[in-house]
Amino acid sequence: MPVFSRRPDLQGRLVRLHLLVLCAMTLLLVAVQTAQLYGEARERLGERALTASRIVSRLPDVIAGATRAVPDATLNARVNALRAEAEADFIVVGDRRGVRLAHPLPERLGRPMEGGDNALPLAGQEVVSVARGSLGLSVRGKVPIWAGGVRGGQVVGVVSTGYLMPQVWHLVLGALVSLLPWFVLALALGTLGAVWAARRLRAEILNLEPEQIAALVSEQRAVLAALREGVLAVNAAGQVTLGSDRAASMLGRADHAPLAQLWPELARLTDPGAPGRHQNLELTLRGQPVLVNLEPLDGGGFVAGFRDRAEALALAEELTHARGFVDVLRAQTHEYQNRLHVLSGLLQLGRGEEALRVLNAEIHADSQFRQLLRDVQVPRLVALLAGKRERAQELGIDFQVAEGSSLGPQWERHADTLVSAVGNLTQNAFEALGGQPGQVTVLIGEDPEGMQIEVEDSGPGVPAHLGARLYGRGVSSKGEGRGYGLHGVTVRLHALGGELRHTRRDGRTVFLLSLPLPAPLRSAPHAPTPHPAGETP
Repeated sequence: MPVFSRRPDLQGRLVRLHLLVLCAMTLLLVAVQTAQLYGEARERLGERALTASRIVSRLPDVIAGATRAVPDATLNARVNALRAEAEADFIVVGDRRGVRLAHPLPERLGRPMEGGDNALPLAGQEVVSVARGSLGLSVRGKVPIWAGGVRGGQVVGVVSTGYLMPQVWHLVLGALVSLLPWFVLALALGTLGAVWAARRLRAEILNLEPEQIAALVSEQRAVLAALREGVLAVNAAGQVTLGSDRAASMLGRADHAPLAQLWPELARLTDPGAPGRHQNLELTLRGQPVLVNLEPLDGGGFVAGFRDRAEALALAEELTHARGFVDVLRAQTHEYQNRLHVLSGLLQLGRGEEALRVLNAEIHADSQFRQLLRDVQVPRLVALLAGKRERAQELGIDFQVAEGSSLGPQWERHADTLVSAVGNLTQNAFEALGGQPGQVTVLIGEDPEGMQIEVEDSGPGVPAHLGARLYGRGVSSKGEGRGYGLHGVTVRLHALGGELRHTRRDGRTVFLLSLPLPAPLRSAPHAPTPHPAGETP
């Protein structure tokens, strides 16, 4: 698996991302809180300024001074004393023309008030505003001065109490400082939560990095595309979550659909719950026999791999043929080595005539055997029988082909089936003798209806408890992993309209294979089936 070391691991990236989001949200909350605190501070200072202006506007000295409309140092001192008590930045008293009668800076007395917000107070309304005056930007509370102190009468002046903006920001900063521990606590808890969540997530994905997961997904897709088998992944709810291209072609589709809809037979077999592990289940898919392997998944669900049974049988037969030919070659090599050793020994001992007699005997035996097969015109079948003879000699078995055996060239089209069938039957006959001396005879013949092959052995016969189900899949008296050869042969013979059966005759076990004549050839005349000397059909 590739190693990705240049980038931080998943946990580090998740923690960083989480912290980045958390910091961004914290800054946003700080901005929102600052705006809220700013508005509240401005409102509070505006109310304080308005309250101070009301008090000052009702003082007799202030009313009298505003009525006279002449700057007065005594009035200015009195107002500035009140400003200090109110902790305001300024309290300005102006007449009806907006000229200053009291101001924190005495040199500015007699000058017009600044800010442009005197219209409403001089019209008899109280107002809170934010404006820039001679002292800077400030929050102001302005109240009209009524003649004689009687509300609703004539306005003779205005009182403006203000707090400069630094005071507003000072209040905001104080509030933020009081909230700072909570922000730090939230950031710390968020960091711990991010680390915990990252660790949990990494554990859930088997400590894999995103790049590794992506590589695994790509490999999985490539493997599924390369498989010759159909593959389905089904969750605990019976929903197909994954399917290979081969599965899609065999099912018609393999998308995220209920298994009961795509393959009812498999759904019934695996319902309820996750199935156990099964190998080579024989099911039917859209009328076609298939072999299915089931593998349960942790947490429910399963993976099903399936393939066409015909393809599997064909592959098994090819392997059987290959093994048979290997055995034949090994037997031939072994036998010829033995013969060469015998001849070499006789020649070294100076017994040339005896060596010649042995050689002539071997030549004569081979000639006789080939003569028996002269009328069998299916070359692959002849080659198989010749190899089986060598194998029988190696095992000490008397292997014979019945005299008069014959088979026309039209059966070459079924050579694969015949080779598979005769190979399995003769091998079973050899094994039936159990390593003891015995005899195996093969008879091949044909008639106008078709062809027949008999394989006869002198062994003890088929066990009684296996007789009725001998041709079933996996049925054998030879232990686990056997019993597939006869089943495969039977399936292929049935596909061609033939059959395979067995019986006991004269103390011998006889397997009889028969195939009907191919349809285009059934009208053609055929010679009667030859039989061994001394036997009747």
